[in-house]
Amino acid sequence: MLLIIIIYLAIIVLMIASQWKVFTKAGQPGWACLVPIYNIYIMTQIAKKPGWWLAIILLVPIVNIVFLIMLIDAISKAFGKDTGFTIGLLLLGIVFWPILGFGDAQYIDAKSTPNNDLLDN
Repeated sequence: MLLIIIIYLAIIVLMIASQWKVFTKAGQPGWACLVPIYNIYIMTQIAKKPGWWLAIILLVPIVNIVFLIMLIDAISKAFGKDTGFTIGLLLLGIVFWPILGFGDAQYIDAKSTPNNDLLDN
């Protein structure tokens, strides 16, 4: 029984550390992953989604599942990953969140990418 508790706590620490690292890679405060509701709002910021998504995720049953999947997909894409990685985040998060946090994935910020319209002039 004690071994199960120790493994469970180790998994919790791994997941917190992974999300903390994802948040800091995206230029957000890492501690935000510890605060309920606020962490979802920060995830909408990382995914470049409007803040009203938070209300949908918290208040609209069934639709919130769809919005959470789209949010996770947008976070995956914000780090340059594809839909397959999104499926991994959803189904096997214990493996894919640490890959996203501690791996070589870089956050793609819209402000830091060059504006292609300027190149067309």
